[in-house]
Amino acid sequence: MKPLGPVAAVDDRILQAIGLMCLYVALIVVVNAGGKVLTESYHAFQIVLFRQGVAFLLMVALFLPRHGWRILVPKRPGLQIVRGLFGIASSVLYFIALASVSLATAAAISFTAPLAVTALSAPLLGERVGLHRWAAVAAGFAGALIIIRPGFGGTVQGAALLLVVSAGCSAMYQIITRKLAGQDHAETTNIWSGLVGSTAICLMVPFVWQTPGEAGNWALFVSLGLFGGSAHYLLTKAFERAPASLLSPFNYLHLLGAAATGYLLFADVPDRWTWIGAAVIVAAGLYIARRESRRRQAPRPGAG
Repeated sequence: MKPLGPVAAVDDRILQAIGLMCLYVALIVVVNAGGKVLTESYHAFQIVLFRQGVAFLLMVALFLPRHGWRILVPKRPGLQIVRGLFGIASSVLYFIALASVSLATAAAISFTAPLAVTALSAPLLGERVGLHRWAAVAAGFAGALIIIRPGFGGTVQGAALLLVVSAGCSAMYQIITRKLAGQDHAETTNIWSGLVGSTAICLMVPFVWQTPGEAGNWALFVSLGLFGGSAHYLLTKAFERAPASLLSPFNYLHLLGAAATGYLLFADVPDRWTWIGAAVIVAAGLYIARRESRRRQAPRPGAG
């Protein structure tokens, strides 16, 4: 039997990355569906506490034995704290909104986060953003407006606006992650995200805490953290095997998964405007990912 050549080995890693990305999306769909179930009886603060806290403990258990205590010491602690606060704000706003909107609507609006990253990368990271990508950003946010339909009396407008702010916080979280790349280990950044988020949410939970009365609810709370932490670990491993430009299109499977689980669990059927807006946002995101890939492969003055 002949050994695998370098091309076959690369193809194998890409297939592994795609598989890991699909597992990540599936777990996130489950986490969001479970979170929506819990919003019927519990405050978003309590849901996010378990989502962050259990995931944090999982990351410590995974990384500390392998890397030792040095993994807990960041080179940019201030930036790590700010990143963690943006991350927890994004999660809290998302789950508050999820009580009032469908899973598909929440997923569609959350896809504006990569668009915001592109827009913010110019002033905050000094990256050049050309006319094509600015146009895609504008189109993507127009898609969000189609979903929200301000001024047309939609019942989900307030929650949808919270999702837009959540996406903005997520964008800042990703921007700071880029700034920290090469300065702190990815494991350090992940642990600090969980530490800061868990600490911040612990300060708010006592005001809204409700002790789960059923074992099933306890299991659901803990599962959110386990599945959420596992999902982001799988995402990290996927990006180790393949570039983001190749994997990012698979993230949009989240929209289909959200629509399916929303229909099966809550009988939610997104209206045509939600699908139209989602299509515009997804198209804009895919276009930006394609431009990013071409720009990195063959940089040219003025390209964007």
